[in-house]
Amino acid sequence: QVQLVESGGGLVQAGGSLRLSCTASGGAFSTYAMGWFRQAPGKERELIGAITKSGGSTYYADSVKDRFTISRDNAKNTVYLPIYSLKPEDTAVYYCGADPILHTLVVVTTDKDKDLDVWGQGTRVTVSS
Repeated sequence: QVQLVESGGGLVQAGGSLRLSCTASGGAFSTYAMGWFRQAPGKERELIGAITKSGGSTYYADSVKDRFTISRDNAKNTVYLPIYSLKPEDTAVYYCGADPILHTLVVVTTDKDKDLDVWGQGTRVTVSS
């Protein structure tokens, strides 16, 4: 089973940008579909989007569609989430997750009977106004 470590978070001003990374170790990264999630203070974790094992297809939550683009580099065991034009409401802890089944990534935040194979520990993003 892989272990996941997110990086790239920090404190940024509104309008700025960040690129979050999630690097896997200890397993076969390319056998996992990957997802990005976030949890804002006082709110439940929400899906941002997910990417297939090959990186050929992506899925995004309607609430964030057109703002985020997930990509992965299987040679580097890493999945990326660049975030542009950051807003204070983007303040959250951002998590990556891994599961062999893309659908599980898509529904895990809404189906209490589902869980992912692996979650990262999260990276905090704080956007100041």
